Amino acid sequence: MGLGFPGILKSVKSQSPVSERACQCAFDCHHIVTTCSKRQTMTGTMTEKTKESIFKGVDLHPQTNNVNHRTKEISLTQLIVRRGQPFKLTLSLRQPFNPSFNPLRISAVTGKRPTEKQGTLSLFGVPDVVTRSPSAKAVWKVELDKGSSPTTGNLILTITPPADTPIGEYTMTVKHRDQEMVLAKPVVLFNPWCPDDWVYLKDENEINEYVMNEQGIIYKGTNNYIDSCNWDFGQFEDDMVDICLRILDLNPKYTKDPGDDVSARCNPIYVSRVVSAMINCDDDRGVLQGRWGGSFIGGVLPSHWTGSHAILKRWFVIGSYPVKYGQCWVYAGVMCSVMRLLGIPCRVVTNYESAHDNDRSLTIDVYHADFGVREKPSQDSVWNFHVWVEAWMKRPDLAKDGKYDGWQVVDPTPQEKSQGVYCCGPAPVVAILNGETDIKYDTPFVYAEVNADYIQWLVKADGSKVKMATDTARVGQNISTKAVGSNKRLNITDSYKYREGTEKERSIFYYATTRDHSKVDEEDKPGSHVTPPHPPSALVSMHFEEVTPPKNCEDVKLKLVLQSKSSAAMRLSINISVQAIRHNGSPAGTIQTEVKEETLLPRKDLSVPIQVPFSVYWKPMLECDIMKVSALVKDKDKPDNVYLAVDDVVLLDPPISITVSGFTKLNREAEGEVVFMNPVTETLKDCTLNISGSGLLKEDIEVKIPDLKKNNRIRVKFPFVPYKLGKKTLVANLDCSTFRDIKGSCAVDVKL
Repeated sequence: MGLGFPGILKSVKSQSPVSERACQCAFDCHHIVTTCSKRQTMTGTMTEKTKESIFKGVDLHPQTNNVNHRTKEISLTQLIVRRGQPFKLTLSLRQPFNPSFNPLRISAVTGKRPTEKQGTLSLFGVPDVVTRSPSAKAVWKVELDKGSSPTTGNLILTITPPADTPIGEYTMTVKHRDQEMVLAKPVVLFNPWCPDDWVYLKDENEINEYVMNEQGIIYKGTNNYIDSCNWDFGQFEDDMVDICLRILDLNPKYTKDPGDDVSARCNPIYVSRVVSAMINCDDDRGVLQGRWGGSFIGGVLPSHWTGSHAILKRWFVIGSYPVKYGQCWVYAGVMCSVMRLLGIPCRVVTNYESAHDNDRSLTIDVYHADFGVREKPSQDSVWNFHVWVEAWMKRPDLAKDGKYDGWQVVDPTPQEKSQGVYCCGPAPVVAILNGETDIKYDTPFVYAEVNADYIQWLVKADGSKVKMATDTARVGQNISTKAVGSNKRLNITDSYKYREGTEKERSIFYYATTRDHSKVDEEDKPGSHVTPPHPPSALVSMHFEEVTPPKNCEDVKLKLVLQSKSSAAMRLSINISVQAIRHNGSPAGTIQTEVKEETLLPRKDLSVPIQVPFSVYWKPMLECDIMKVSALVKDKDKPDNVYLAVDDVVLLDPPISITVSGFTKLNREAEGEVVFMNPVTETLKDCTLNISGSGLLKEDIEVKIPDLKKNNRIRVKFPFVPYKLGKKTLVANLDCSTFRDIKGSCAVDVKL
């Protein structure tokens, strides 16, 4: 069945709201721009009858400057520069310029209460004979370019914001003779190309990936089923400068002390901490509201999102109220977009089997129920995966020798408070590697996420607990991020911890828990007496095997394989439980349970079939990521012999395809097509198709699809006009009553 939707799929660019920041900046600087505030326009013309303006005009050369400062992807009309790097503008005077008699005096200010001491007010000039405060910080520089013609009043000014100037929007004014005018309102960003900037990154390929790339991949699934999804960072899309600066201006530290907060924006450590807090809304006017279960009415499922810009723009236009809803990968994707726009290199990182150590003990205690016994709740948990951000910066606040420079964990997902605020980091990855849990910020929490010990307990009918196993290797697996310049997965586990099972890893764990580096007996160290899940003396070993790949449209077929090491037959009671699990490890509901009685013959294998029908699991799994299958096996003749096997199953979504026909050229209409077939017997209802892609679509395309019966196919064609060059990604997302957010993607290379 083919369905076409021509005409309704044209994307329309919405008109950007007036920049509140520009208005505020002009108001904030009123006490500096005084002498000609009523007589001048932004172009420097004067309306006073008795005196003609000495200023003829100014050319900001935004195209040339933005190309040189690698900000042309953001704008070619707004002046956006990077600190520590010069930019040029041309100031035209109506009279010859003689610096010996009448110098130029220039000021650059940002924030509400600019001062030289805080680096938010800088006074400089041609020649530089300006009287400055002895405590002045972040002093700007200006030089008269050789191409200038002072005799005609044509002055080419080369202006350099210092590498430690606070980022943000500035108002620059120029004073000559007795007249004054607004010269420019540049936005200043961090500069990873500048060796003097704390975010300096030497490798150009890494800068292209971690600052300039608008397309990314975020890893999800489980340790055994690593799944990837395209994420559209869109950091250079419309309004992103205003959005990111509003995020900074709404943070509670700015409200408390605007002068101090704006001054501290010279420091990427401070800025990353503020952004981490502002991406969630738990104690401020942040961007995203999280939800891990229950009803998602009033918002959308976190799995619906395919990129950051739609979230950030919605927050911006609805008055900075939180967007509903997010989970860890959404938080991390949005934060990465903000950080890249500001100029801080960053990447999204996924940790599998990620521990949440609530009591900071560096152990995770998990309780399993005996037959008919309710499990004991635990504040500790292990998430199937957790996603955070790594930001690249120097850490001179921790060591002068650069020991802690480099990648820092910054996590915007609200888990635990840090200094009274829901934020996390920056925590140096090298400190986590070496168990230095006294290093700020939040290193103990992140260390536990990747290296806590995992202890399993059996809760018996009388309430007593029996330790079943201690696993020192489970937590922190396959820590992954997108590779530089390709869509390959990069495993960076070795940068977070030493190899499991080595003496080095155990000694670091001991140091992390005790802060003691002295030599101790191995028997006295925590974790030295490790009980594996099946000790060598165990008479039964177990594991799960897939009969067919698990697909989210078919019955799931597994088998539990038991292997006997005993010389005698064993009568076994096998309790099999299947649960729907959210990605943070919390159960959403039981899908099915069954108890089987089997006899395991001496030195033989026994295969127990397990089948979970689609009709049984589809509703509980609608808003869950993982199907957890567990088998608790007891020897009926020796009840103290208990064995446990657990398997996490990730269901593969049915396929959806999105393709583009022919070549795609800049500003030329192209055509895409989405195809999907209903693979189940149920009719799919409430179907919505969403198509997105920065650089290709100014606004997402959303199409309501009629009910789709069994084996019926939809075919949706849509036009689009690429507006950015280079490699981009189109993403199709289908949501319906039976399946949640089935995604497909298509790479698009836009050429001239």
